[in-house]
Amino acid sequence: MTDRLAPSELHPSDLRPPRAETYLPESRRSLGHVAVPTGDRLVPDGTAGGLEAEPVSPPPSALAAAWHPLRIPMYRAFWMASLMSNLGTWIHEVGASWLMTQLDPSPVMVSSVRAAMALPMLLLALPAGVLADRIDRRRLLIGTQWWMLLTAVLLATLAFQGWVTPWVLLMLTAATGLGMVLHGPTWQASIPELVPRHSLASAIALGSISFNLARSAGPALGGLMVAWLGSWSAFAINAGSFAGVIGVLMCWKRSETESAEGRSFLGSLGDGLRFASGDRTMRHVLVRVGLYVLPAGALWSLLPLVAHDMLQWNALGYGVLVGGIGLGAVLAAIVLPLVRGRWGADRTLVVSHLATAAALALTALSPSRTGTALLMLLAGGGWMMTLTTLNSTAQMTLPRKLRARGMGSYLTAFAAAMSGGALLWGGVARACGLSTALATASLVLLASIAAGRMLPLGDSDTGH
Repeated sequence: MTDRLAPSELHPSDLRPPRAETYLPESRRSLGHVAVPTGDRLVPDGTAGGLEAEPVSPPPSALAAAWHPLRIPMYRAFWMASLMSNLGTWIHEVGASWLMTQLDPSPVMVSSVRAAMALPMLLLALPAGVLADRIDRRRLLIGTQWWMLLTAVLLATLAFQGWVTPWVLLMLTAATGLGMVLHGPTWQASIPELVPRHSLASAIALGSISFNLARSAGPALGGLMVAWLGSWSAFAINAGSFAGVIGVLMCWKRSETESAEGRSFLGSLGDGLRFASGDRTMRHVLVRVGLYVLPAGALWSLLPLVAHDMLQWNALGYGVLVGGIGLGAVLAAIVLPLVRGRWGADRTLVVSHLATAAALALTALSPSRTGTALLMLLAGGGWMMTLTTLNSTAQMTLPRKLRARGMGSYLTAFAAAMSGGALLWGGVARACGLSTALATASLVLLASIAAGRMLPLGDSDTGH
């Protein structure tokens, strides 16, 4: 599974000694009212059924808050299953990208692998969010896991037989992307059911840690497997990684289900679009996602060619570079709550943009494998801090009934920028060279900092 938990924000009130509170399940809350004073213990919401939650106290510090969601059994089970699944994802990613360099090494075709993954999200993320707000999310999540498992099995079988062509690889990559687009907004909308509101930003950041721990180890492991057994082995491992997620979903006994509430599909879609465009903070989040991902995504789109052409490295070397990005993201996720508590969302975004821009520019100039691998730490840290900040702001802004639709809008903006950037920077690299494409992307990212200053997020717990 790819990018399940994507892609952290702590409000100063999270760091003050709290009143004794009990957090209620989503079904018993009214919007804007998430807790009522009762006693001297705190009961996390969303943990009813499947696994029993133990009473916990609110974390007294930013560091404790960062790890607090893992004390909630149901969230912990999802986190561990997602870690294994994300590991399979990155092994798969290395296999697909490297296989394309063998089938057709042109910059456009190599960058098209990522574009094919993102294109279904661009076209269908918002309708998928509408669907996730209308039907039972647990069943929808189980269905998407089975779809992606079967797609990965098919790709592994074809690759083992040597029957994969560039266009077959792109079509099956797009099919995986279809499962991702159904999974993405559904999962994002489900996270607030698993943790109390004061831990939501930390839960999102922990999801990013899970994703990036896998990104640290998965690419190197994938590179070894591709070099030793071939690309088919990467696809087979990814297929097996879905089983754990399916098992956890089967244990999740939700106390409620979604309903269309008499609204038509198009009516529900319109409600989501009106909120995304009408709410100031949500609108700023969506624009800033595009402003960042369009230039920053150049590194993701062109990294296989950086390894293959600029550094003359094999699949294992490509895995080392991607692993460096993951390690940098993990390190950034650990310190992000402290950084956000000190600087706030907007200043944190400026710093993370500068880090990404520096990594792009220096990669364009670096002839060294070791130097480039170290630059990936900087790139991963900037990527993680930016997208986790924007993601958590969006989730704390959205009302429950519109949450999946709102996250569908977020994923649409992300996918539009990622797929458009993949095609743009692939074309620039073909016309002007890899170094020029990376350096140009760095300059565009610097310009986006100035544009972002006119789109503040603010630092309240809702993003306003």
